[in-house]
Amino acid sequence: MAIVGRSNLRDLFDDSPTPHIAHPPRSHRRDFYVATDGSYASDGSGLGVIIEARDGERVARLSVPDEAPNNNVAEYRALHLGLDTLAHRAPANASVGVLVDHNNLAGNVNAAMLASRTRDYRPLKEFSVPASAEHHWRGIRARVVGFEELRAAQVDSKRNPAHVLANEPGQYAHVNQEPARCLLPEVPEPDPQIPPPSRADRHASD
Repeated sequence: MAIVGRSNLRDLFDDSPTPHIAHPPRSHRRDFYVATDGSYASDGSGLGVIIEARDGERVARLSVPDEAPNNNVAEYRALHLGLDTLAHRAPANASVGVLVDHNNLAGNVNAAMLASRTRDYRPLKEFSVPASAEHHWRGIRARVVGFEELRAAQVDSKRNPAHVLANEPGQYAHVNQEPARCLLPEVPEPDPQIPPPSRADRHASD
């Protein structure tokens, strides 16, 4: 169930596995969440993107026709589009949670994030990327390195909110006209912690 004042994408991210990488609770507190999906059909393909800030504020939605050669490549193209869109609207020190319904893609993204922490940027094992998606994979890796922290979770296709945008780009073309937003929600100030009076300051009769 969604929590008021919190991103619906965060709820999905919290409940979804992050392939090839640990998912400790602190990783759930992202500045932005990006859900993407790519579709393929013989009569046309589409890309869907939804971006939300941590407090649930919508940053962007995209639903665009595409010409991917197959569904696997469409997934990479959609994530490339989503991360490019976010990179133009968010500060470089933002932390990002990604939601895709393609397990191999999520695993590659997390492996790339781990590789970005090493001196030579080499992953523990080679990436498995469709040949026709290599250009988009390079763009994705560049965005992964560009953000302060990023990790990907794999969500079931039926629960991916970007799914309908990818599958019906003609019907949802109007979302591309939504006003651009560039925001980083403020972190709420914690309640002041008032320490208890020191016993050393008390009188003996207290």
